[in-house]
Amino acid sequence: MPGPHIPTLWGKLVRRPAPLPTRTVRVETPDGDFLDLVRLDAAGLGAPHLLLLHGLEGTPRSHYAQGILGEARRRGWNATLLVFRSCGAEMNRLRRSYHSGETGDLQFVFDHIAREHPRSPLLLAGVSLGANVLLKWLGERGRAVPARLRGAAAVSTPFDLARSVRHIDRGFARLYQWHFLRTLRGKAVAKMARFPDLADPVRLRAARTLYEFDDAVTAPVHGFRGADDYYARSSSLAFLETIAAPTLLLSAVDDPFLPAEVLDDVRRAARVNPALNLEFVARGGHVGFVSGRLPWRPFYYAEWRLGEFFTARLSSPADPIHSR
Repeated sequence: MPGPHIPTLWGKLVRRPAPLPTRTVRVETPDGDFLDLVRLDAAGLGAPHLLLLHGLEGTPRSHYAQGILGEARRRGWNATLLVFRSCGAEMNRLRRSYHSGETGDLQFVFDHIAREHPRSPLLLAGVSLGANVLLKWLGERGRAVPARLRGAAAVSTPFDLARSVRHIDRGFARLYQWHFLRTLRGKAVAKMARFPDLADPVRLRAARTLYEFDDAVTAPVHGFRGADDYYARSSSLAFLETIAAPTLLLSAVDDPFLPAEVLDDVRRAARVNPALNLEFVARGGHVGFVSGRLPWRPFYYAEWRLGEFFTARLSSPADPIHSR
């Protein structure tokens, strides 16, 4: 599919994934909040279990989430989609929400699934913002990740948040920025009805870019000095060298959310870390990767590639983390 924008928009505007037999489970968090988990029970106990993290303002209805869960079902794996705080059907209880560097909820849910499925090999996948969260968590844990984690995959990662938000504020990409800001601002206004001091209402109304929104809301709510501090401390690029779990990094060079030169920095990090498996294709847009001969019979490469990578990891007899 040509160009960066057609594949980026295809999933949202055209794709209609087949319904899946999922169920939603609510778990209480240690800080008095809750998380919704969308569960796909495709196999019995002991089958591989995939934990999926969605992107910025994603929901259980996001086309890529449905596609990846569908791929897990086809391969006979159970799966869980972690719905980030404020992204479910009900607003979360606390002032805080979610952001690109928040890894505590991932740790909590990973441990929860590991206890629920003590005999299952575990897999991790993240898309866009969720991919950044995933890679940061892997880098923070290093070799301390459990041996049951057989592999991880990150799709369309915004490895450098500062350069990403500048890139999305240019040309046609501003359409994506407007879409995100519309829902982010709405959620912030709704939260301010309960927490009036959550943010400066003047700055919130004036925010016209993701940088301005993060500087006015995301950063102060979550303990950062400002957007620059938030981006510097949360970008996954700084955590790549310490990742120990075998990890697929799938991105498109023409991703409209990220300047291509950031991928050069990722390549340099991968040269000193054999755990990173890079696949940077020329075309695919952002979470697009749509191909095929006929428009009415598209092939969604990213979810298939994740399935192939994980299948290879599951068939590997060696402990990939603790044997090095």
